[in-house]
Amino acid sequence: MCGRFLSVGVAVSLWAGTAIAQSASSSGTAFFINADGWAVTNAHVLEGCTSASVPSLGAATEWIVDKQNDLAVVKVSGGSGKPFLRLHDGAPRLGEDITAFGYPLGDLLSDSIKVTTGNINSLVGMENDTRYLQISAPLQPGNSGGPVVDRNGSVVGVATAVLGSIFAGNTGILPQNVNFALRSNALEAFLQSRSIHYETHPAGGKALSTADIAERIAPAVIPLLCHGKAEMTADRATPAPAQVPQPTSIGRSFQRVANYDAIGFDYRTLSSVSERQCRDACEAEASCRAITYNKKERFCFLKNDAKLLVANADASAYVADELSNDILVSTFVISSGRDMAGGDYRRVRNSNFIACYLECEVDGQCRAFAFVRRKNECWLKNRVGQVTSKTGVELGIR
Repeated sequence: MCGRFLSVGVAVSLWAGTAIAQSASSSGTAFFINADGWAVTNAHVLEGCTSASVPSLGAATEWIVDKQNDLAVVKVSGGSGKPFLRLHDGAPRLGEDITAFGYPLGDLLSDSIKVTTGNINSLVGMENDTRYLQISAPLQPGNSGGPVVDRNGSVVGVATAVLGSIFAGNTGILPQNVNFALRSNALEAFLQSRSIHYETHPAGGKALSTADIAERIAPAVIPLLCHGKAEMTADRATPAPAQVPQPTSIGRSFQRVANYDAIGFDYRTLSSVSERQCRDACEAEASCRAITYNKKERFCFLKNDAKLLVANADASAYVADELSNDILVSTFVISSGRDMAGGDYRRVRNSNFIACYLECEVDGQCRAFAFVRRKNECWLKNRVGQVTSKTGVELGIR
């Protein structure tokens, strides 16, 4: 489907005559992002699904879903070794030529891949949402989750929404080719935070013809069928529907949660230690009830309490069993050693990471924050821009 922003509506099922699609309730598009069989799509493509599959390849065995940013990745059982796409390394340009791929309107047209061309009409989406690009390439129900690529075949966005019939009925205006794609930098942050491998392609190079782009891109783009109905939970990574994060029991009644940061009061910090040494230090102290271990910096933060888990690809969290039932999971994605230019509307001096995070959490206009450790400064941002490497900065994006 292609169903956000006053959209056309739900997608129609594809391949209605085939055995695999007999139980499909809707469908969308996905594309492989690495050689391990992981494929990117929209979260709303999987909404209401008890299972998902790809014709001729097999079931989607694992899902990771971010409903807030309408992104998801699925691991396709027969997807290992298949061609995959690379992300555009750089900022998109206004007016840039783009090509969209997908499997729209399969029961009305055909079950083959469709290719449409257009331009980047705006560098922001509805209501100045900086996560999105506005594009003129036509999108239809079933295009959702498909790649939008530049003239070099690099992914600049994920087809997400059309401004459709509901908008026309409410305003009397019939929009023409007003469609939206989630930016590749938002996808990159999502993949980083979930430890999903991907590759980038540098900007520039010889522009390809549409036919050459289609020949290169189409093998990596797949139809994704949704089967059954079930209520989804936010942000999950499961072989079957279940809550995330997935904890692993360890000694002394603690649970380990990979790729998450436990937010709580740090009463002691250890540097240049292994994760095992960090865990042993906590287990030896009765006051220690949670840990955050930064794998990249080899820092260990011992905590006497924790109320929140925040996604952080550089961290592992350990939480005492007595806290696990009450701890909440945030929708923020945290990245160490990253910064993001632009959007700064407020600076908080003499801050710390937790205080910076909480300032953004309770501020309605805050979309991201950057905490600069050396200066103990917190920068609140009202839009999401290009993510870059920056030592000593902790970046949070919701």
